[in-house]
Amino acid sequence: MPLTLAAFIVVIGVLIFIHEAGHFVVAKAVGIQVLRFSLGFGRPVLRWRRGETEYWISWIPFGGYVKMAGLEDEGMAGELEGGASAVPIDPARAFDQKPVALRLLVVCAGVAMNAVLAFVIFAALAGTVGTPELNTTQIDSVVTARLPAGARALGSLAPGDRIVRINDDSIRTWDDVVRLIVTGPAELRFRIAGRAEPVVIDLGPGGLAARQAVADALVPQIPVVVQRLEEGRPAARAGLKPGDVVVAVDGAPVRSVEGFLERIWPSGGRPLAFQVLRGGAPRSVTIVPDTASGVDPQYPKRPHSYGFIGAQVQPGVTRVRKPPGEAIVSGWQETTRTATIILGFLKGLVLGQISVRELGGPILVAQASGQAARLGIDWLLRFMAFFSINLAILNLLPIPLLDGGQVVFLLAEAVRRKPLPLELRLRLTQIGFVVLLGIMILATSNDVLRWLGHVFKR
Repeated sequence: MPLTLAAFIVVIGVLIFIHEAGHFVVAKAVGIQVLRFSLGFGRPVLRWRRGETEYWISWIPFGGYVKMAGLEDEGMAGELEGGASAVPIDPARAFDQKPVALRLLVVCAGVAMNAVLAFVIFAALAGTVGTPELNTTQIDSVVTARLPAGARALGSLAPGDRIVRINDDSIRTWDDVVRLIVTGPAELRFRIAGRAEPVVIDLGPGGLAARQAVADALVPQIPVVVQRLEEGRPAARAGLKPGDVVVAVDGAPVRSVEGFLERIWPSGGRPLAFQVLRGGAPRSVTIVPDTASGVDPQYPKRPHSYGFIGAQVQPGVTRVRKPPGEAIVSGWQETTRTATIILGFLKGLVLGQISVRELGGPILVAQASGQAARLGIDWLLRFMAFFSINLAILNLLPIPLLDGGQVVFLLAEAVRRKPLPLELRLRLTQIGFVVLLGIMILATSNDVLRWLGHVFKR
């Protein structure tokens, strides 16, 4: 519990500070008077003043704000932000005296800083501890129908065969296999452990399409490793641990994350025997999956009503450090991939494909922070980057009180060539506050039910 609380404070504190610092720095740069910089809402626990700006640490920890001249007393938002500032106001430096373009820049700066933080973390991890790559060179199966004519010899590979060399290059990970298939010469000689003769293919003039077809046809045998557990869910209650390697479920071998999920989905409420390796030693754990319903575009094969155990798994990976240029590219790719996943989740919620019961609140964030911290500082940083993108996207939702709502107000002003009436803005802000409060209550209740659900079922 102390580690979970400490990790949560670090993650939330850093992300709020980075977000508000974006608003603060850009506002100062464009000449807007900044009256207060606060971590948290409501009245201050700690306060000090430097120059024309007050600095607060306030008692409601779920967010922060930068109070600027011209925005200091707008109804409910003003009260939530600790009331009026004692600092004298310079009307010429008020927020609403700046052109719309500069105000948009200030409003979007917090979101931009969250995205930049995530990119920097992902790129730095790629260049230091390394990016995860599939830690296997074993074959699970070969989709022979995908093999081009010159590569039919690969159809002789059997489940469990291990590729040790391609031409003169040693193979350590599946990423090495794919890289050499895509970039190597037309003739490729696959050395297989235990075989005297290589498997030789010739892609001839087939080009990139033929090479990609070969890479897609080879299905790797991937160890499935438990990464994180949700407290109160079946996996945690049964004693599964982060780092466990799932070998089989009910006697059926598990060779991929997809295979693992497909064993659990139809088994809600039915005991499943999990065979795992923990520190290299075999163990057996019996888990009874809970049942949920909903559609997720990420898992098109999942039935509408499905079993789940509350465990996040990933393929077994190894870490490969990237040189600076590749680390930057990797950081950008990881940032965009994470944003796509989050946007897909939001789309599913809006379309009713994902249940609102899947929303998580502060308790879930705290639990995930603690589990990431227990896995190591790199996992905590990776979670911080993921959550930073999450906050950036959520802040762009068109809800008053959020940055996205302010963007809508400013775009409306640009179209009308005058601001929306103050009374309308205040009314919309009140509605936005109620919406956000409702979302927070729903997300927190989901957390409590996940945490204590097994108690209510007894």
